[in-house]
Amino acid sequence: MSTPTADLAAAGVSIWLDDLSRTRISSGNLAELIESRNVVGVTTNPTIFANAITNKNDTSYDAQLTELAASGTSAEDAVFAATTQDVADALDVFRPVWEKSGHVDGRVSIEVSPDLAHDTEGTVASAKQLWSKIDRPNLLVKIPATKAGLPAITEAIASGISVNVTLIFSLERYADVIDAYLTGLERAHSAGLDLSTIHSVASFFVSRVDTETDKRLDAIGTDEAKALKSKAGLANARLAYELFEQRFAEKRAQDLLAAGANVQRPLWASTGVKDPNLPDTLYVTELVADGVVNTMPEKTLEATFDHGVVEGDTITGGYAEAHQVFDQLAAVGVDLTDVTQVLEDEGVAKFIDSWHDLLGQVTEALEAQR
Repeated sequence: MSTPTADLAAAGVSIWLDDLSRTRISSGNLAELIESRNVVGVTTNPTIFANAITNKNDTSYDAQLTELAASGTSAEDAVFAATTQDVADALDVFRPVWEKSGHVDGRVSIEVSPDLAHDTEGTVASAKQLWSKIDRPNLLVKIPATKAGLPAITEAIASGISVNVTLIFSLERYADVIDAYLTGLERAHSAGLDLSTIHSVASFFVSRVDTETDKRLDAIGTDEAKALKSKAGLANARLAYELFEQRFAEKRAQDLLAAGANVQRPLWASTGVKDPNLPDTLYVTELVADGVVNTMPEKTLEATFDHGVVEGDTITGGYAEAHQVFDQLAAVGVDLTDVTQVLEDEGVAKFIDSWHDLLGQVTEALEAQR
């Protein structure tokens, strides 16, 4: 009997889990999710690692932290050691998926330090360090789509590093991300690298767009404004997929694909539903198209498995309506350019806060062991 997650996979959506911990790997839970929930990848971020390492009920990091404390390791180096080990182990679990998918899926992402979000050279150095340390072909290094991140994305791709571009909110920035990827591929090709080994996804955030836009629509307060609530996130994502189709059909991209390059797949992030009045699978079942990735918190994954209704492509037929939603939002006074800039700034700030919280907690753990 088919399941909703199997139906989603059959429709061309790669299901990735937005969570990782050492216990999830060692207990066999990750392998079970691959088998029973059609999970073919994992994304991580500083918040996820902070929750895992500082979980008082999880003792799986204690031995490593004790050893690191004894050697006088700094908190930052200890976090690097712990998180890269988790990601390497998860990549090994996903290795058969990677092979079976023709090296497309079976991916695990790890982020450069959020403190480097506005530091191009530091981001490149961090990406190269992570790529070298973890040393797995199915790794993706996460680089934020800030203005400073764009040239770092190009440099990483040009160096043969596979990249998950994260924190994309606006169509304008997404266009810049695609350009950064293609420029990196062109440089890699000129350097004689095998383009087929370089992969990338572009992580477009969904639910946060609705949260910020709906707050502004409530403040406007008119019937026209309220009628647009919970429509911006899906419209934004659908128009991102339209842009993806357009850009990768152009000669520049087609020439690179003919030379062995891979498309940069759109990835739907922030797919947990924040508004309790909305269906809990909204940002999954309404964003189905062949060749996309949907990275889900476990709660969303289980909701999809339990009662998600997958009805095939729910993106490409909705372009006209999505453009109309954008026009209507502008007409009632919502400035989407401002919305997406606020979200980018908040997204970077949240990851920096989580990163420093993680460093603080690990510092305490190390000191307790000394």
